[in-house]
Formats: sequence, C-alpha cells, structure tokens
Amino acid sequence: MHTQQQILAALHVEATGVPIYVQLREQLLGAMGAGFLTPGDQMPTMRQVAVALKVDLNTVRHAYDDLEKMGAVRLERGRGTFVAEPPEPAHPDAQAVAADKLARQTLAQAKAAGVTTQLLLERIAALAAKKEDLR
Repeated sequence: MHTQQQILAALHVEATGVPIYVQLREQLLGAMGAGFLTPGDQMPTMRQVAVALKVDLNTVRHAYDDLEKMGAVRLERGRGTFVAEPPEPAHPDAQAVAADKLARQTLAQAKAAGVTTQLLLERIAALAAKKEDLR
C-alpha cells in the first residue's frame, strides 16, 4: 500500500493526444494491477488529483466515474473513493467472453502504440510471473 501522496506524485499528464481522463484512468488501473493500490485503499480525492495535475475537476471526475463503472473503485458518499474488492470469478463461459474482449482491446491499443503482439505476449507473461512471485 502506498500513501495518497505517493500515488499523487506518480500521476502525470502527457501531451500525447490521449484524453487526460483516459491517461489518469489507465495510470490508476496500472497502480491497482501492480499492487500499489490494493482493495480497501482510499484513493486521493478528485480535488487532490485535479490540483496536483493542474487539470479540471470534471476531467478527474470522468476518470473516477469510469473506474467506478468498471468496478475498480467504489464511491462512498461522505467518506471517499476506495479500491474495490475483486469480484468472485464468473462462470467459465463468462470469463472467456470477458477475456476475449480485454484481449481485443489490448491488442488494438498495442497496435496503435506500435508494440508488436509478440513483445506484448512476452511482457504479459513476465508481469504475470512476477505477480505470482509476490503472492
């Protein structure tokens, strides 16, 4: 678990043409995937993120809303935003459909970024192996 200040310090915005809310959403998802943010951790407030990155509050709200729709975070009125517990594994057929959708999205993003499928597969395997070592 990292402090909110460490998370804020790690966030950044780049002039890549990718919308800021998407950059923010992806960085926060990456922090969750890497274990820097774990289930139950309190996220920085939307206002803290907006001030730290010098972006509009509605941009941050858009990113947080996307994360909530994905089930990655839960908003508790009056308390804040927290990293959500992962859902129970779905039925194998539903998992296969979800995995196919994620794979297509990831392959499209890799292609758009100029990353080869082979390199992507190698990096995913390496990251998955590293995550197994952390358990």
